[in-house]
Amino acid sequence: MSQGHLFIISAASGAGKTSLVRAMLAQDPVLKLSVSHTTRAPRPGEEDGIHYHFASETEFMAILEAGGFLESAHVHGARYGTAQSEVEASLAGGRDVILEIDWQGAQQIRKLFPQATSIFILPPSIEALAHRLNSRGQDSEEVIARRLAAAREEMRHVHEFDYVTINDIFDVALQDLIAIVRAQRLQLARQMACHAPLIQSLT
Repeated sequence: MSQGHLFIISAASGAGKTSLVRAMLAQDPVLKLSVSHTTRAPRPGEEDGIHYHFASETEFMAILEAGGFLESAHVHGARYGTAQSEVEASLAGGRDVILEIDWQGAQQIRKLFPQATSIFILPPSIEALAHRLNSRGQDSEEVIARRLAAAREEMRHVHEFDYVTINDIFDVALQDLIAIVRAQRLQLARQMACHAPLIQSLT
C-alpha cells in the first residue's frame, strides 16, 4: 500500500472552500477530510465530529500543550487545530488527506510536510465575497466587515501556494481541484509505489 498524499486547501472566509471540499469528497472515495478542532460555537446544522471537533478553550489548550496538533491558529476570535494522530494514521493507510485550513496553518504544515500540495481558492471579486458572506445570514454587519478586512490580509498570502483557482463558476473550480489531485497521483513516484511490477515489466 502506498503512502497517502497531503493536500492543503486554503481560502478567505466566504470564498466557497467548504462547499468545494465537500463536492470533492463526494466524488473521490480515496480522499479524506481531516476534521479540525475548534473553540468556536457550532453553526446551525453543524455536528460535532463531522464538521469540527468542538472543544472548550481548556480542552483545546490541553491538546495543544501536549503537542497533539500538527498546526493551530487563532482566527476570527476562535482557535483551530489539526490533530496529528488522525492525519498520520490516514496517510499511513494510503488515504489522501485534505487539510481545510487557513494560511497560518498552511505555513506550519509545509514545514512538517514539504511534499504536501497546497491550493488557494480566490473569489472572483471582493464584491462577490461580500455578497456571499451577507447571503449566509449568520453574521452581523460588524462581523462581516471584520471578515472582509481579514480576507484582504489572507489573500495576500496566495503567492505562498502551489496552485490557485478562482471560484467564479463552482463546477469549473471543482474540476480544477479534482485535476490537481489527479495530476499528483499520476506522478512517477506515486505510480511506481502503486504499480511497480507492471512498470518494471514494461521498461
